[in-house]
Amino acid sequence: MDFGNGFVRGQGKEPLFSFGVISDVQYADIPDGRSFLGVPRYYRHSIQVLQRAIGKWNTHLPTLKFAVNLGDIVDGFCPKDESLNAVQKVVREFESFNGPVYHMIGNHCLYNLPRNDLLPLLKIPTVNSLGYYDFSPNPEFRFVVLDGYDISAIGWPKDHPNTFKALKILDEKNPNSDKNSPSGLVGLERRFLKFNGAIGTEQLEWLDRVLQDSTELEQKVVVCCHLPLDPGAVSNEALCWNYKEVMDAIHRYNCVKVCLAGHEHRGGQSIDSHGVHHRVLEAALECPPGSDAFGYIDVYHDRLSLLGADRVRNTEMIFTS
Repeated sequence: MDFGNGFVRGQGKEPLFSFGVISDVQYADIPDGRSFLGVPRYYRHSIQVLQRAIGKWNTHLPTLKFAVNLGDIVDGFCPKDESLNAVQKVVREFESFNGPVYHMIGNHCLYNLPRNDLLPLLKIPTVNSLGYYDFSPNPEFRFVVLDGYDISAIGWPKDHPNTFKALKILDEKNPNSDKNSPSGLVGLERRFLKFNGAIGTEQLEWLDRVLQDSTELEQKVVVCCHLPLDPGAVSNEALCWNYKEVMDAIHRYNCVKVCLAGHEHRGGQSIDSHGVHHRVLEAALECPPGSDAFGYIDVYHDRLSLLGADRVRNTEMIFTS
């Protein structure tokens, strides 16, 4: 496979399998705009980026086994009376991929639709409206998809316990009347913003059981979450509220090799103190017409190799053990 960027595939070796990746499409049928920081956003063009991604992925079957969407398929500025149609439109585009697509929940998804409507549309297997699950495309690898908005002030009914938990955290950690403002917050405390969220106790217990099982099966694990889990990879404002708890669970085992995320549109990467690779994907939303942001990942026994189109940087993620 070649995206025309000169990346040498695994030193000539054939991968065990490959999968497509894209993040933060954030489509809306509205004029282009800018982020709060002034970065241009191309709401209508983003679905064309997705279409080109799927066209590229489809030409590389059967090696490319599935695709992962790292969240935020429709933008929060999408008019609310168009939210359902917009989500359905993007889902139909994903369904033109000739293989399974694994979705996860992002904050912009939840601005548009409540969980009960969103999860079935994205075909996310769910218990109690929570969107975490795992799958194994190969005996050697397991993928764990986390629900980063388990504890969240968006997406749940206003009287839901998880809403109350989230609002309590925000009231304690963020004194601003606008809970999306980090004004006055310092360092890692700047993550306590309404557009982020946390992973609840039940999900953490489930994660521990899955990682224990993967360890016993001698599987390597790739963790996927819309919210980044390592401050070395992203700005403080983009982190999962309880990333430390999540990473403590991950670091108890040696099976997790890579964490993939979205949310921080400029992308990022790091290797944490335990040798786990963190790769945050660049956003499709911020591609001017004529540019792209997607890729595919080749999976080997000892590494993941991300081959990116245009704005997505190629990344070699070699396992330390």
